[in-house]
Amino acid sequence: MFQIGEICLHLINDCSIKVDPGGAFGLVPRALWSPLMPPDENHLVPMHHHCLLAQTAGKNILVDVGYGDKLPDKQKSLLHFQRPTGSLTDALSRLGLSPADIHLVIDTHLHADHAGGNTHFGADGGIEPVFPNAEYVVQRREYEDAMRPNERTRATYFPINYHPLVETGQMRLLDGDTELAPGIYGVVTPGHTPGHMSVRFESGGQYAAFVCDLASYAIHFERLGWMTAYDVEPLVTLETKRRWQQWALETNAVLIFPHDPRRPAGRFVLDADGKGSVQPVDIPFA
Repeated sequence: MFQIGEICLHLINDCSIKVDPGGAFGLVPRALWSPLMPPDENHLVPMHHHCLLAQTAGKNILVDVGYGDKLPDKQKSLLHFQRPTGSLTDALSRLGLSPADIHLVIDTHLHADHAGGNTHFGADGGIEPVFPNAEYVVQRREYEDAMRPNERTRATYFPINYHPLVETGQMRLLDGDTELAPGIYGVVTPGHTPGHMSVRFESGGQYAAFVCDLASYAIHFERLGWMTAYDVEPLVTLETKRRWQQWALETNAVLIFPHDPRRPAGRFVLDADGKGSVQPVDIPFA
């Protein structure tokens, strides 16, 4: 747990998987990335799936919800899926909360690894919200793209994760940057997807940001030219990161990265030569 003014933030890891480094690092040569994120004996690199619980003004707010529990066993095997400390809902239980206690769920985007935990199979086999009393929010552009995937994107957009929530009115579609709670802002950060959103926290003169897949690993934030192969618009990602690097320098914000197993959080600083790096911030997981 850490505090940003009046906002209490809890870092949660829903699960860990292993992926081909061609996805995680795209065009970056192996000689450059491998010393920073060494692959295992199967030439795979780890990805964690970080979520965030924000508590302020009597509200419990989740930022992203991980894979959830709908993955078939075959896909879990392919992903080397593990939950050594339990799921997102297990972490909430350790914090004394149940899914019914969540007031707002912020979906940064609707890829399965970030939005799969929106829904689950009920006792009758039908799709139900995991967080029955919560309002869910996502950018309208993201939802529209998710409902009309193409050959590139259809492997990660699954309507059962979000469409039922829109149909029942439980999910609200946002049109651009929006203050979602006091000091908590959903901000469009395009590149990974056109409707991708990061979440900015401002309270008591302190700042933080859940950057999500604007920078999957801290190294992606440090180096403008490094981005994943998953980014739909990589050159847009580059320019979005340029703007957010400047914001991070001006605010001394704590940055939270969604998939980094080594540096899940840190501050972006410049050295004497003007080279930027993310200095780790030690934040315990829930």
